[in-house]
Amino acid sequence: MEVRNRSPSTTTTSPSPPSSNNKQPMSSPNSVDTNSVTQRLQKELMSLMMSGGDLGVSAFPESENIFSWIGTIQGGKGTPYEGLSYKLSLHFPLDYPFKAPLVKFETACFHPNVDQYGNICLDILQDKWSSAYDCRTILLSIQSLLGEPNTDSPLNGFAATLWSNQEDYKKMVQKQFMEGEAFES
Repeated sequence: MEVRNRSPSTTTTSPSPPSSNNKQPMSSPNSVDTNSVTQRLQKELMSLMMSGGDLGVSAFPESENIFSWIGTIQGGKGTPYEGLSYKLSLHFPLDYPFKAPLVKFETACFHPNVDQYGNICLDILQDKWSSAYDCRTILLSIQSLLGEPNTDSPLNGFAATLWSNQEDYKKMVQKQFMEGEAFES
């Protein structure tokens, strides 16, 4: 590398970095190691199997695909969802945990932060995602969201409005859950 001063007669040369005789190709910073993602998902599965059921959440890979899971969340005690069980789909990207999985309700869920297609508005699944989160954290956060919705940022405006009337809200939760169950069978 050559550095020139303003004076054309003065030239200084800085030493070049030492060359490496390493013949291994440099991996791109964006390359994906699916083996490490698979290992992480297998660890998360084991952790969830050991403790998740006690917390009212569970998830397992769908068939042989470790990147596609089916999860279950039990409604929390003292919430309008108590006694209900919701099925979710979790699709992990190849660059997980650096990108959040796509998580959707498969069971109809009447909630301010869930739309009619099962999409969930939860900050940790969007702009607040961290690679420190895992499947268990996601399921527990969604379970918590059921009882503590963000009514200031609703996907379902009617549910957000009805939230203040817990008796009517609970009736609507039950009604939509039962209609969804009938539709699934």
